[in-house]
Amino acid sequence: MALDLSGVRRIVEGLLDDELRLWRDADGRTDDVLDETTGELEPSGADGDVVWEGHGAVLPVGQPALLVPLDGSVARVPTSTAYQAMLPVTAPRANSGDLLTVISSSRDPQLVGRRFRVGDAIVGTFAVVRFVRLQALG
Repeated sequence: MALDLSGVRRIVEGLLDDELRLWRDADGRTDDVLDETTGELEPSGADGDVVWEGHGAVLPVGQPALLVPLDGSVARVPTSTAYQAMLPVTAPRANSGDLLTVISSSRDPQLVGRRFRVGDAIVGTFAVVRFVRLQALG
């Protein structure tokens, strides 16, 4: 019995209500301008090419557990800047280093204007959405 993913995909994509813009900065950060007040690099005028714009969602990866590690143990926990995006399967591939901007969000207005750098895209054979690892830029 084959599972029809198109129906599941339509339902899941209906939940993606943030408006996102994915863009590729071909020149990198070399043409950005330093904001001397904040100490942050800001993109110059027409910085990069828009690769995709559409509906998706931005979520924090998770919170580290509130447990004291055992002596000598090594644990890998997400940083406070670790996020992931859920994009429709029809969106083009996000490359490492691409930038994602939140244009609008009906659920969290504090996300609007936030920028994230793409780490990598998680792929799988049972995809109804694409998961993309992100790092918050501001």
